[in-house]
Amino acid sequence: MKNHTSFNTLIDLAQHDVDEAARSLQALNTSRQNAEEQLSTLLVYRQDYADRLQQSVKAGLSASNYRNFRQFIATLDEAISQQNKVMARIDLQVEQSRSNWQAEKRRLGSFETLQTRKEHQQLLRDNRNEQRANDEISANLLRRAHARP
Repeated sequence: MKNHTSFNTLIDLAQHDVDEAARSLQALNTSRQNAEEQLSTLLVYRQDYADRLQQSVKAGLSASNYRNFRQFIATLDEAISQQNKVMARIDLQVEQSRSNWQAEKRRLGSFETLQTRKEHQQLLRDNRNEQRANDEISANLLRRAHARP
């Protein structure tokens, strides 16, 4: 098992931050999907009432009922407008969260690259030390072989 170095600690912390950013992004995407469904429902409901109004006008509708229909449709229009604002706000939050997640991923990647580079450098040092030790052993064996009469 590897030694737990400061790079491992940094990588663990960065991975935790990436995971948190991903969870946040996922939650915002779910919120956006729910808001989109609510908007769609409002639009369908509005269209249904507009169709009902049109049918009622053809069948003959009192002025007060016409006013009530129009007021209700205006209320739906306001709800649709508010829901569009909610969607715009969530879209902005999703974009910010996505940027944060990408930044955390880059940060994690940087730490992993540094860790890999450090491990590679340590491997090169270990190989050089092993080569020196092997060269020294070979040189000692050769000296002993030449020293024998």
